[in-house]
Amino acid sequence: MSTSLSLALLLLQSNNSHVWLLAGGLGVGLFIAVLVVLFFIRRFFENTREAQQKNLVTARTENPSTFMAASMQGVIQKLREQEKELEHLHRIEKERAEQTERLSEEVTRNMPAGLLIVNATGIISSANPAAEQALGIQGLSFRRYSEALGESSELTKLLSECLAEGKIFRREQVEHHAPAEKIGEPRECRHLGVTISPIRRGVGKINGAICLMMDLTELAMLQQRVQLKENLASLGELSAGIAHEFKNALATISGYAQMIRSEASGEEATDYAQKILDQTRNITHVITEFLKYARPLEISDEHVPLKPVVDRIVSEISDAMPGIRIRSEGAFQSVPGDEGLLRQALLNLARNAAEASIGAANGGRVLLRGEVVRGSETGFQRITIFDNGPGIPNTARGKLFRPFYTTKANGTGLGLAVVQKIVIQHGGQVDARNRSEGGAAFIVTLPVCVELPEAVESKKALSEN
Repeated sequence: MSTSLSLALLLLQSNNSHVWLLAGGLGVGLFIAVLVVLFFIRRFFENTREAQQKNLVTARTENPSTFMAASMQGVIQKLREQEKELEHLHRIEKERAEQTERLSEEVTRNMPAGLLIVNATGIISSANPAAEQALGIQGLSFRRYSEALGESSELTKLLSECLAEGKIFRREQVEHHAPAEKIGEPRECRHLGVTISPIRRGVGKINGAICLMMDLTELAMLQQRVQLKENLASLGELSAGIAHEFKNALATISGYAQMIRSEASGEEATDYAQKILDQTRNITHVITEFLKYARPLEISDEHVPLKPVVDRIVSEISDAMPGIRIRSEGAFQSVPGDEGLLRQALLNLARNAAEASIGAANGGRVLLRGEVVRGSETGFQRITIFDNGPGIPNTARGKLFRPFYTTKANGTGLGLAVVQKIVIQHGGQVDARNRSEGGAAFIVTLPVCVELPEAVESKKALSEN
């Protein structure tokens, strides 16, 4: 029994050793097989790469045009991609430039101040609507500034000096004569405030000029009215006492002269006394006219229809001066003010025009033209008195409305001064100009009557009731 057990153990031990030997042999064989497979796989890929390189070399050597075409195709593809990117960037920059340009145009177009840009050759390259309105000229762009503004214009002289010398003008005030709206009408004088500066690129080179302008006509008229009222107030206070003393002295002189004339026995003494009386009457007339000018006017607030006033003036001048052909035309509306004072002012201007037309080659002609100009908020009545006389001398144009300035031999120099005072105190203005075809024109501008909506509605309600 023990012997059998021993033999069984020996057989088991021998079998275990054979198993281990078999497992080790199998592992070694498997490792060798993996190495062989990897070797062949590497060999295969190396052969494939060598074949590709060989084929590429063969393609380069045997067909260079195909290789160049492939290379160019790649370059072209890259260039196309870069071109698309550049087009995108260009489109973005173009949109920005257009947006900036539109903004600049909108700012320039809506500026309250006039903008005028002149290039180095004297051509107006840009002008906004405010500049065209201030100058009274449409279509300024691409015109020569000297031709558009006038060779003798003060603004033309300033622009010429700026372009030639690079001089800067700050807050200059100039007079500009706008073109006449209709043929035969006088040119309107406007007061402009301008600032002119050269446009430089680089050092010392002037490529143009930029001009900013504002229409100061209304401001100038307002200053003129205020100044006139202040002068009249001071003059009235001073003249009242002086005129009173003068009139007392003249009354005394006139009384003694009448006594001398009545008691004188000789013809010579009577003649001298008469001359004294005549001179005292002339001086009394001058003082009376001066008091009318200096004394504050009491203007009644009423609606004055101008058509009957103008017709009456035409009739009076025709009767007094039959040799003068005088007529009226146009539209005349009602204006607020004093009928007597307005008639006095217009009659004075019409009489002066008729007297200036005496001796004209084709006979004296006077025209009273009415025009109603409507504004955005209100309107005004323009009355222009034309004549075909010799016109206004250049030396007298700036002095016509000064007190005691006259070009007539027997004039007092207070007629036009009183006219200006009446018109200004009615809220208007008066101006004098020469006509291109000869003669003069006096322009009176007055505000028209404004009907309030409330008043109209109340009238309708009353009429319905």
